Amino acid sequence: MTFDEYQKQALTTAINNKDPLMDKTIWAMGISGEAGEVLEKWKKIVAYKDGQISEEDKLEIKKELGDVVWYVALLADSLDLSFDDVMQLNLSKLADRKKRGAQKGAGDNR
Repeated sequence: MTFDEYQKQALTTAINNKDPLMDKTIWAMGISGEAGEVLEKWKKIVAYKDGQISEEDKLEIKKELGDVVWYVALLADSLDLSFDDVMQLNLSKLADRKKRGAQKGAGDNR
């Protein structure tokens, strides 16, 4: 499955409001909320399980990561962005940073 194929299928499960700005806002906030849930699962592994990751923990994190991706796919589509293009641009950006030795540092355009 390509990213664009995923994006197309993800759209079939979205609930759209009559207000496009509200949809975009919900999807942008959803990215943050679901990323927070990933972090919460990780916190519990570190804080309460001494870093021991069970298969159940992996499954729960996998579900939350899927939710993050779903929201990213919907927000990208609402901005007329191909998910394939978003992912390719990201890989190109990271490869360029690695080539220049700029993987660490501050700023978006390092």
